[in-house]
Amino acid sequence: MSKQAYVKPKLLILRDIFLEKTDENHALTVSELIKELSMYGISVERKTLYDDINILTTYGLDIVISKRSHSNTYYVASRTFQDEELQVLANAVASSKFLTNKKSNELIKKLEKLTSVYNAKELKRTIYIEGRVKNFNEQIYYNINSLHDAINRKKKITFRYFSYALNKKKEYRHNGEVYAVSPYYIVWENDYYYLICYCDKHQNISRYRIDRMVNVNVSEESYKVPNDTEQELAKSLRSTFSMYGGDKKIVTIEFANELIDVIIDRFGSDVRITKKSDSTFNVSVEVQISPPFWGWLFQFGTKAKIIAPQSIVEEAKKEAQTLAEIYNT
Repeated sequence: MSKQAYVKPKLLILRDIFLEKTDENHALTVSELIKELSMYGISVERKTLYDDINILTTYGLDIVISKRSHSNTYYVASRTFQDEELQVLANAVASSKFLTNKKSNELIKKLEKLTSVYNAKELKRTIYIEGRVKNFNEQIYYNINSLHDAINRKKKITFRYFSYALNKKKEYRHNGEVYAVSPYYIVWENDYYYLICYCDKHQNISRYRIDRMVNVNVSEESYKVPNDTEQELAKSLRSTFSMYGGDKKIVTIEFANELIDVIIDRFGSDVRITKKSDSTFNVSVEVQISPPFWGWLFQFGTKAKIIAPQSIVEEAKKEAQTLAEIYNT
């Protein structure tokens, strides 16, 4: 690009210099700003540069004047995202299991552009998620966009679905049959995205892991409008414990006091808690009695116990007995 071609976007280039190369710890003098502009083939006088800085400030760029010896220095004090906010976003991207390593790195690089080059280095250096299993399905990023589009337009989608064989290779369900479904909800649970939908083949509400869907296409066929029963079932499947179906029940569970944080995290701060003893408390919550619920409950061992209703107590005994019998054979 010729030097003259650089003159027209001078203000934009100056804005980029401020955003990329200045922050509270890295301010630039007018002489240094002139030198930076010269690297783009732009020659500017001091008075003109002062005017340009005023224009950018009027435009909304938060440029602060500070002192270095006897010279004024300039830097961008605030941005759309503060560095602490970018750190949170970058950590979420890095640790997300539904994103591949490639996609995580691409998104983090984009986040780095929202701060100065100096803070971007610190941002990347502090991110390390030990032993994190990442997704291998690069298409999931685009699948979610297609699913949102289909839900918004109330259109059916088609896809193929796979699981893994013992040799760790993909195996398509039903010999690669193409599924046709009416999508209703996208659910984020336990680091995975799920699609809640009506499946034409099963003629029922179903759920599918989005990272295991391939060849997702939005059809021009209108989706099936759910009746009241299907609508209720689809809504109930948005719960973690209901991913495998099961009846909704209000259960009372006794927990050791040390699990209070776990219960608040799981059911929220509005959950009703009753002191049972000096070392235990009770909660009564509505859950879907399903494999995910039993798996969640049994992880606490002797520190969690269902005490009502009696029918669920008996069911818990059977589940525990079945588990114990695995080790008695």
